[in-house]
Order: sequence, then C-alpha cells, then structure tokens
Amino acid sequence: MPNDTINNAIKKASTSNENYEEITYEGYGPNGVAIIVEAATDNKNRTAADVRHAFDKSGGNLGTTGCVSYMFNKKGVIVIEKESTNMDEDELMMLALDAGAEDFVASEEVYEITTDPADFSNVREKLEEAGLEFIEAQVQQVPTTTVKLDEKGQEKMERLIERLEELDDVANIYHNWEE
Repeated sequence: MPNDTINNAIKKASTSNENYEEITYEGYGPNGVAIIVEAATDNKNRTAADVRHAFDKSGGNLGTTGCVSYMFNKKGVIVIEKESTNMDEDELMMLALDAGAEDFVASEEVYEITTDPADFSNVREKLEEAGLEFIEAQVQQVPTTTVKLDEKGQEKMERLIERLEELDDVANIYHNWEE
C-alpha cells in the first residue's frame, strides 16, 4: 500500500469530527428472553435498523426504552479463576467484603464478586493490590430473573446473539437467558 494512502487515512482519522453516541436498545428474544444491547454509533438510524434487522431475523422483537431494563441491575462483576490464586476461599471473601463487595460466590472453577457500581473501582484496586488476576472485571447489567430455553429456543438465541455481535456498532449484549 502506498505511503500517501496510509498518510491520508491517518490524517482523515485524526481530523475527523465524527461524534459517537452511546445508545441502548432493548427487546425480547425467543421465548421472551430480555435483551439489552449497548452500542456506540455515529449514525443512529443505521444502527437502529441493523439492530432491528438482527432481532427480526432471529425471532425476536426490538422494544421501547424501558421495556426490559427493569429486569436488570447495574453491578460491578469481578471473576477470578480459583487456580490463579494462593488465597483460600474465606481469606479472599473477607478481602473482597472488606473492600466493599456486596456478594461473593464460589463455584467449582471461579470466584465471582459482585459490587455496587460506585464501589467497583475500590474493590478492584484492593484485589489487584493483593496480587489477584481477573478473568473478567467490568460493570455490567445483571439480570434479576432468568429464562430457560428448550433446544430450539437456544439455537434461535445463539443466532440472535451472533448477529448482534457481528454489528460493528454493538459494544455489549446482556440477556437473562440461563445458559
């Protein structure tokens, strides 16, 4: 590729005054699964059409603002692999709770720590200071209830999530499907 082409592309990107907006779409997937889609776009009309198309093609319906968000709570979620730490469960739980965590759940392979979004940074910093590594650490929408799907519903839901993930503007997808 010629240097002029590269330099022109860099110049255009650096002088671009495009404004990206964060938009949240809500809707229902197969069998009433609640879905929240967070997107960052420079063209709301294009993104809305793309998201609506993905829902329609997969047996879902794009809804209005607030139609499913009441079924989710914004929470900080930190996931730590058990094998990555030398701390025992009680020691890690006390560290997390003392730092301000709301909940601590231990499963077979991981520890999941839940925080209020306002306390997330503090809890994360305290755990990092203790030398812990995270599989996942972010503020996300956590469902208050979940929906189980039959095999056919699972296939439709997987297709919908796949179609949404393929869209360039989509940043996050949250759902209450019990996988």
